[in-house]
Amino acid sequence: MTTALLFVFLVIALAFIFDFINGFHDAANSTATIISTGILTPRQAVIWAAFFNFIAFLFFHLSVANTIGIGLINPNIVDTYLIFSALSGAIIWNLITWYFGLPSSSSHALMGGLIGAALVKGGFAVIIMSGFIKIALAIVFSPLLGFIMGSLLMLITHKLARNWSQVKQNRWFGYTQFVSAAMLSLAHGGNDAQKTMGIIAVLLFSTHLITGDFHVPFWVVISCNLVMALGTLAGGCRIVDTMGKKITSLTTRSGCSAETGASLTLFLATYLGIPVSTTHTITGAITGTSMMTLHTIQWGIIKRIVYAWIMTLPIAGLIAGLLMLAKQIFI
Repeated sequence: MTTALLFVFLVIALAFIFDFINGFHDAANSTATIISTGILTPRQAVIWAAFFNFIAFLFFHLSVANTIGIGLINPNIVDTYLIFSALSGAIIWNLITWYFGLPSSSSHALMGGLIGAALVKGGFAVIIMSGFIKIALAIVFSPLLGFIMGSLLMLITHKLARNWSQVKQNRWFGYTQFVSAAMLSLAHGGNDAQKTMGIIAVLLFSTHLITGDFHVPFWVVISCNLVMALGTLAGGCRIVDTMGKKITSLTTRSGCSAETGASLTLFLATYLGIPVSTTHTITGAITGTSMMTLHTIQWGIIKRIVYAWIMTLPIAGLIAGLLMLAKQIFI
């Protein structure tokens, strides 16, 4: 085995590490509401979420993987070290935000890493502007749409349950939370796992380990969903606490509304091939469910989350760019 081929395999392993951390880091997105409302224990919730993370490949086309693979940067400049730099920048930033309990976006960390490494290697000309604009708009509109959907569903459920006792609300919305949490986990696996699929596929394509037109091999599809599910099983309790308790106080009704609103937003984005942030979307939806009780929202926590969002792309990109620059200088 040549050194170059060995490095390709090592970078694929690094991509799986990113995928695992993505599941670990974003486990809170799928489980925080159903844990905080007391419907499931943390262990039950992550098992439930991991199962639907894994089977997501059965429900979605690979539109997001194609966007990441050939829709963001010119695939002709991709090499093994560029992918290594991009993944390293995303992983380092994910671990920093996990340590501080900040629900930042694994997706945007990866995209920031790709853009940062590509800019150092090829300049602005290698960025595919249509893909970049799509992602930039999603940064704004995914939490906004999640917010709108969460607010709208909260109003609908308020009308539906206005004459119900609290006991009846807790019972029936507790049942529906099983479905809404499953939908959110399915949406998470459908959108987020495809980002790692796209990274591995473009690496294989650029090194001629797959031939013909760009495509994602099935072994890449199944393994990425499996590794993400294993990451979800490992949990992410620091961020569960922030998402489920510190933004606002959740009930079974608001939890169900937030999960459903976020999952519908993610289903739409995945169908359109837009790699969005599950974290941004569910945070927007959780906040939206509290519009009738604004005093319950912890705006200081929201501010910290927004700061993390703003920093994610540039810092992950900076780390990846510095690694790419080090390669050009020293190797």
